[in-house]
Amino acid sequence: MNGKLLHNILETEQTPLYVFDVGELKRRVRLLRSHLPEKVELCYAMKANPFLVEPLGELTDWLEICSPGELRICRRLKLPQEKFVISGVYKDAEMVERLVSGEDPVGYFTVESANQFELLRETARRFSRKIRVLLRLTSGNQFGLDENELAELVRNYPNDPWVDICGLQYYSGTQKNSLKRLAREIKRLDDYLAGLYQMYEFKMPKLEFGPGFPVAYFEGETFDEAGFLKDFSNLLSNMRYDGRVTLEIGRSLAAGCGTYLTQVVDTKQNRGENYAIVDGGMHQMVYYGQSMAMRSPRFSLYPPRREKNVQEWNICGSLCTVNDFLVKRVPLPDLQTGDVLAFDCAGAYCMTEGISLFLSRDLPEIVLLNEDGTYSEVRKHTAVDELNTPIH
Repeated sequence: MNGKLLHNILETEQTPLYVFDVGELKRRVRLLRSHLPEKVELCYAMKANPFLVEPLGELTDWLEICSPGELRICRRLKLPQEKFVISGVYKDAEMVERLVSGEDPVGYFTVESANQFELLRETARRFSRKIRVLLRLTSGNQFGLDENELAELVRNYPNDPWVDICGLQYYSGTQKNSLKRLAREIKRLDDYLAGLYQMYEFKMPKLEFGPGFPVAYFEGETFDEAGFLKDFSNLLSNMRYDGRVTLEIGRSLAAGCGTYLTQVVDTKQNRGENYAIVDGGMHQMVYYGQSMAMRSPRFSLYPPRREKNVQEWNICGSLCTVNDFLVKRVPLPDLQTGDVLAFDCAGAYCMTEGISLFLSRDLPEIVLLNEDGTYSEVRKHTAVDELNTPIH
């Protein structure tokens, strides 16, 4: 984010806050589409950032929804249900019934187990509706169906009056920068789909694959994304499978459009170490994973200043835990109370995956930055203390 836009936002809005750049989001979608085969569709996994689901509902082909809460968000925004992929390891009967019985059809339901398949089928039968499903193939964990169980569903329900088996879903993790690993996964899927056709003459029209594209979060990380996407596209193009391929993506779409702003509210020195306390913290910036404070994330100091009086600083949040570090021993010039740190790549998971109810601190404000430089507030600073107050 350039300095002028940052200045304009900080003139009227208070930290901590997230700024999501819609123009950058659109550029990201265009870039991915330009590097992928034409037949490939994009599905946005809204768990990465529900505040982007409205613009991405227009920019992508599908929206993955994994909970009743996410469904309610999409319905409030009046997003088209024919683009919904109702996913998630647990689908409660009430949500399934509401969707199946409604006037507007849902794009697809995913199937995580034989029990879930039966729930979907029985609900469709009761309401005399035929629904489309994607069978999720496990990658070796608690999610999805194993190979034999999935094949049994294909064998037993090839022309079912209530459930139309339309495809296979597969997702095995995130931050995957190994093309060899992706090549193994794609070969496994290609072989499995071919095997289903050989055994049952059943051809899956659709393959939804979560590639887990990586995001470079830290200083010094190098990643030839153009070359990576070219090689990945070749892997898809060389598959024997000739049906439609949908890439389920969250982090890779959303991360780069977000900036997290947090202000220095106190400075101190303990045993020779400089500490700066900010009004945010690790409950709002969680993309580090196991690398929290062990590597330096991409961020900038505002207002910018010349490199003078440079010292090493530990940047700590406002939580009462010794784990609340955002950066350790980073050199900064003349750091002062009131300075703002702008963290890049904060568009995915940061606002939803943190321990946001710890200490009952307010949720940060969220701002959408438009392509013309204007911005709109889409969530105010939100108190959560009522959620942590016992009911009498």
